[in-house]
Amino acid sequence: MATFMENAYSLVHQDNTADQPTLQELKTHLEKGTDESKVETMKRILTIMLNGDPMPSLLMHIIRFVMPSKSKQLKKLLYFYYEICPKLDSGGKLKQEMILVCNGIRNDLQHPNEYIRGNTLRFLCKLREPELIEPLLTPTRSCLEHRHAYVRKNAVFAVSSIFHHSESLIPDAPELIQAFLETESDHTCKRNAFAALSTMNHEKALEYLSGAFDAIPNADELLQLVELEFIRKDAVQNTQNKGRYLRLIFDLLEAGATTVVYEAASALTSLTNNPVAVKAAATKFIELSIKEADNNVKLIVLDRVDQLRKRNEGVLDDLTMEILRVLSSPDIDVRRKALGLAMDMVSSKNVDEVVMLLKKELQKTVDEQYEKNAEYRSLLIHSIHQCAIKFSEVAASVVDLLMDFIADFNATSAVDVISFVKEVVEKFPKLRSSIVERLVTTLSEVRAGKVYRGALWIVGEYSLEANDIREAWKKIRASLGEIPILSSEQRLLDDVPDEQEPKEQTNGMHKPSAPTGSRKVLADGTYATETALTSQSAADAKLEAVKAAQKPPLRQLILDGDFYLASVLSSTITKLVMRHSEVSQDTARTNALRAEAMLIMISIIRVGQSQFVKAPIDEDSVDRIMSCVRSLAEFAEKKELETVFLDDTRKAFRAMVQVEERKRADKEAVEKAKSAIQVDDVVGIRQLSKKAAGDGTDDFEIDLEKATGGDSATDDLSSKLSRVVQLTGFSDPVYAEAYVKVHQFDIVLDVLLVNQTSETLQNLSVEFATLGDLKVVERPTTQNLGPHDFQNVQSTIKVSSTDTGVIFGNVVYDGSSSTESNVVILNDVHVDIMDYIQPAHCTETQFRTMWTEFEWENKVNINSKTKTLREFLAQLMACTNMTCLTPEASMKGDCQFLSANLYARSVFGEDALANLSIEKEGEDGPITGFVRIRSRSQGLALSLGSLKGLNKVGGSTA
Repeated sequence: MATFMENAYSLVHQDNTADQPTLQELKTHLEKGTDESKVETMKRILTIMLNGDPMPSLLMHIIRFVMPSKSKQLKKLLYFYYEICPKLDSGGKLKQEMILVCNGIRNDLQHPNEYIRGNTLRFLCKLREPELIEPLLTPTRSCLEHRHAYVRKNAVFAVSSIFHHSESLIPDAPELIQAFLETESDHTCKRNAFAALSTMNHEKALEYLSGAFDAIPNADELLQLVELEFIRKDAVQNTQNKGRYLRLIFDLLEAGATTVVYEAASALTSLTNNPVAVKAAATKFIELSIKEADNNVKLIVLDRVDQLRKRNEGVLDDLTMEILRVLSSPDIDVRRKALGLAMDMVSSKNVDEVVMLLKKELQKTVDEQYEKNAEYRSLLIHSIHQCAIKFSEVAASVVDLLMDFIADFNATSAVDVISFVKEVVEKFPKLRSSIVERLVTTLSEVRAGKVYRGALWIVGEYSLEANDIREAWKKIRASLGEIPILSSEQRLLDDVPDEQEPKEQTNGMHKPSAPTGSRKVLADGTYATETALTSQSAADAKLEAVKAAQKPPLRQLILDGDFYLASVLSSTITKLVMRHSEVSQDTARTNALRAEAMLIMISIIRVGQSQFVKAPIDEDSVDRIMSCVRSLAEFAEKKELETVFLDDTRKAFRAMVQVEERKRADKEAVEKAKSAIQVDDVVGIRQLSKKAAGDGTDDFEIDLEKATGGDSATDDLSSKLSRVVQLTGFSDPVYAEAYVKVHQFDIVLDVLLVNQTSETLQNLSVEFATLGDLKVVERPTTQNLGPHDFQNVQSTIKVSSTDTGVIFGNVVYDGSSSTESNVVILNDVHVDIMDYIQPAHCTETQFRTMWTEFEWENKVNINSKTKTLREFLAQLMACTNMTCLTPEASMKGDCQFLSANLYARSVFGEDALANLSIEKEGEDGPITGFVRIRSRSQGLALSLGSLKGLNKVGGSTA
């Protein structure tokens, strides 16, 4: 069985095994059918064989009724059949029928049609039996001299395959291929021949390469690629040739073909770490990322540049501007990758040029409309932010640049700018006065509440001189309009003319008015009836006209119901008054400002309780504004109030900035540690060191081995054992257990079956089915299991989303009579979605945007006996694989309440957001509250909410 499966190159799923025809029916179809019906019959036979039934008795029928056919499609299926059919008898000797098969293959190798010859030669590459191959050697050799290139290129690989598996049959194959190479003119044949020769005899391939060395730069693209691959391997074994190879690779870098340039640049970096070579390779990679239209190619090539940057620190810094040329691509992922790479490479030498280019790109986002324009703008602002924080010399010009755009940006981008300006104004004291001055002049242009809040906070904190305070006060008053707000709005309402009222003209005649109405004489002497309804609608119309009138920005925002902004305004003007009393001896002016500030705050509260606002003022805002009023009244006597307003808020913000600074430093330290070399490390001198076993291995081969799971030997045995799931009981006739191996997009169940009876179990098969977004793509084959024997079978299940999935099934085998079948039910296997969820980071703005967008929410109630709130948070993060986005500084100290934002991403690119709000009742009381989980899809929100770990942490109920 195992030998049969080795020859099965693919597995074809059969939808319904019950529809499988009998052996006799298949034989009849082969005997009496036309070529078209034989094609369908052969397809069914191949499907059945690939699913586990070798059907050896069909061989003679296929030789008799299919082999003589001249149909090309049928001949192709015939060779597929030859690949997988059992060729040996029970004694391990070649079956007698295969002599007839061999004769048919020999005839096809000498067929006048070149495509039949080529197809037969391709089949020869898959033959492994020396007895079958030996009679076919002569026609195979003669095919090397065939007039058609299709035959010759397949003959080369056929000779190579025979040499690798049965060297004794064709010992002169390397000389044969070398002679073929010397005379061959077709590019594809030469490429195949050189690839074959390099695997058969390295020395002869090197001999040929040395002879054709000067012609390589002008050779065909396919041949250049295979020669580059050989050069990369040979340079490891024969280091004396490296100089010649490097010169050749530099020549190939200038070749026109994109694939050759890419391979040459990759080979160059694998052969040498010389800065000139590294820079040349990186330059070519960057050129490819600009020229190539395919976004995937751009991302792959930029990844290679990133790897070079990490391995050769500082060497590529001069190419920063070249990388930023990639921003011409419209794809947001490519732009994100290029900007991230450029920010890692920016230095004091090129920071001015980088900022200039970013400024131009930022201007384009205002003037032109791109796809995902807002996201690209946010990326640019973040990049400019990084430059300014890293290099103080550009901070001033950067702030000026961003302040120019603040009125043009949408609310999200403007908020990013304000948060950046807040950080700069704290970190660079010399820039404070100029930034505050620019910000004060910008106040009249800002239209978004969030931006206004940030701007007011900066003005309140950093207006340190009496002149600055007066200028800020003037601008705030201008943005607020006439005070008191309520009386000025009422006057506007009273001034609206009554012409907009609905009229009902009667021309001297009128109907009796309603009891609630009154009679009015109009200007032309006619009567109109005014009812309560019409007077109310007129009043509403007048009020709407007042609300719609043009107003200064700050006043408009407050009347629109932004009372959080109003409370920030109150805090700001309170700070300005307190600081004025500190820095100025003009007591009269201070008192005037104090009185005006109180008037503004009381005016805001009064208008908030009137009909002129869209929504009435909330209690929190009233409390905060009133506390500011009280503080202004009492701060002269209570100095601690000044400390709270003028010092404590700045200290809190300074602590936040320092935390961010520390995070950046830690990240840089981690990156540096990866490439750092310890002072006591051994210095490796290549010429003096012995060749290690791994020296000859190529980076590409190592990558390939990892990609194909070749490094699985390093897997921890205990982690493997933890994934073993028992499927049946010890007393069942068949004991089964499965090792569950989770790959990125599929799950492999490696099932061990043990026959616990003293009888052979006939036609034993394991059948799996699934619930959720899972699909069985490979089913275990049917087999016979001897007494007390065991067998391993595999089943592959495709995973398409992060959703709770269940795999269930049973073991079926035949009973003592042909009609009877026995079934053993298997335990369910629950898919652990934590294998697909990984911790991730995002900015606060991104989190808020996604929180607003995502419509699926799962609210999980918490009732836990965990000792502390922080301990509960740690357990929650561990069991859900989520990252806490709330800064550590915001959660310092002991408190009975805790609120935090959490974030994770699945391997399928799905975002998972969570908000934790919990409280502890007393010292020994339980922790209560809830977790709100949001995602774009319902499955992820429900799956995270129903996690066993989450239930363990907090006895939760969804």
